[in-house]
Amino acid sequence: MNAVISEGKRAANPAGVLLRQWRDVRGKTQLDLSFDAGVSQRHISFIESGRSTPSRQMLLDLAQALDVPLRERNELLMAAGYAPLYSGPSLQAPVMDSISKALQRVLRQHEPFPAVVMDRHWNVVMTNDAAPQLFNCFIDMARRPGPRNLLHLMFDPAGMRPFVVNWPQVARGLLARVYREALGRVIDEKTRTLLAELSQYPGVKAEWRAPSPDDTLPMIPITLVKDGTRLSYFSMITTVGTPQTVTSEELRLECMFPADDATEAGHDRFIGANSPAASTRH
Repeated sequence: MNAVISEGKRAANPAGVLLRQWRDVRGKTQLDLSFDAGVSQRHISFIESGRSTPSRQMLLDLAQALDVPLRERNELLMAAGYAPLYSGPSLQAPVMDSISKALQRVLRQHEPFPAVVMDRHWNVVMTNDAAPQLFNCFIDMARRPGPRNLLHLMFDPAGMRPFVVNWPQVARGLLARVYREALGRVIDEKTRTLLAELSQYPGVKAEWRAPSPDDTLPMIPITLVKDGTRLSYFSMITTVGTPQTVTSEELRLECMFPADDATEAGHDRFIGANSPAASTRH
């Protein structure tokens, strides 16, 4: 009887359960993982079943081989009884100063076109001057509560959606991006909640979460229209290389570029004619 109870307790080892889940997510067998991490298959089996207690370094090696995001590596460590290794300082913390300055430099250099820095869940944490200037030409950004979420901004009928000519295509592309660019290629609970909120907007279809086989362009342009003026942009994403904190790993810098010559030539003119300051002068 005691042996049965002991086996049951070992099988419920939370670190082993998490390790097995990540191995399943990555589609790897124990043998695959043993080759990638340089650990015997037998040892991995014992860890997953609870028959062996992994060292802290062993867990880190296995997490590295499975490409587990830093936030989830902390969870794996804590499940095994170890302290978390990776910090999650705010972007304003001294330790993030070099990254923050680098982001600000890129944002400035991208003027006069919009650029934003977002967290893992598409909340905007930094922008250059051009981003609010462009969006304020269409809606009053001051009336949208912070943190402003870029996906809600694009899906909300009271946001940018009425001005997006190709909104179904853009919406489908954005939803597919959520799945494709989810950190660690895994949809966490907050992202799942965000997707559920987006699905409540009118006209959003469940099948949009899959990429369209009809898309032939190398990117999905966002075409905005107001008073007969059309502006088309596409975006490029930058992430922090070899991040050592949860915060730096989860940051994404998105820069919008003109998708055609007409937009490049007319962007400044449109901002000047449609900005709130221009409306005040008139």
